[in-house]
Amino acid sequence: MTLLAVERIKLFTTRSPLWCTLVALGVTIGFAALIAGVDNENPVTIASTQFGYNFGLVVVMVMAALAITTEYRFSTIRATFQAIPNRNSVLLAKTSVVALFAGMIGLVASFGSVAISKLIRPNADLAINTAFEWREVAGVGLVYAIAAVIAVSVGSLVRHSAGAISLLLIYTQLVESLVSLIPKVGDDIQKWMPFYVANRFLTGNPDITGRPIEEGPVPSASSLSPWWALAYFAGIALVFLITAMVAANKRDA
Repeated sequence: MTLLAVERIKLFTTRSPLWCTLVALGVTIGFAALIAGVDNENPVTIASTQFGYNFGLVVVMVMAALAITTEYRFSTIRATFQAIPNRNSVLLAKTSVVALFAGMIGLVASFGSVAISKLIRPNADLAINTAFEWREVAGVGLVYAIAAVIAVSVGSLVRHSAGAISLLLIYTQLVESLVSLIPKVGDDIQKWMPFYVANRFLTGNPDITGRPIEEGPVPSASSLSPWWALAYFAGIALVFLITAMVAANKRDA
């Protein structure tokens, strides 16, 4: 518990988590408000309120990566490893704190998006009743938390803020989208890419309200069921975390 408290203090005594939180919430909820206020041709649905979740996800991953890379940048990680020789415990504590915080951001962003849409369009049916609707909203917190684990792991492996953030942005925003362009095998490869599979968890069942699914989170053609898709995404994150711990124990701080 002491180690968790230490990592919590480290996280909240720097400015980057605060700014990243504000940006993530502003972008995600802002897109929901924009769609609700501007698009009068289509009904506002639970799916449409989550249109901006991917933009918030990117910001949260940047925050998670900075949580570890700034320690390497200012060499504070050395003092931590000297005080606590068990490096695995340090990384697990930091990852747990950052992932929990990321999950909270995801929940505030997703439910906030629903709330602002309801405020702007009071006649819209935005009741969260079905399994699809609960996954679409509450599931954002789970996806953010798992993505934060990946980001912390990448940051621990790369140790450089610009490098880690560049890798995360290029992969999430370009690689997974462009891989489908590979002739013959591109679509098959894309179906197993982690963030594409994570979208299966959020969009595993169609939005029955009639709004085009493209106006919510990007639809996924993965063959996994929604909950198995989340398990797969979590498994990928666990592999990254274990790799980061192995590397941390073999390299000098």
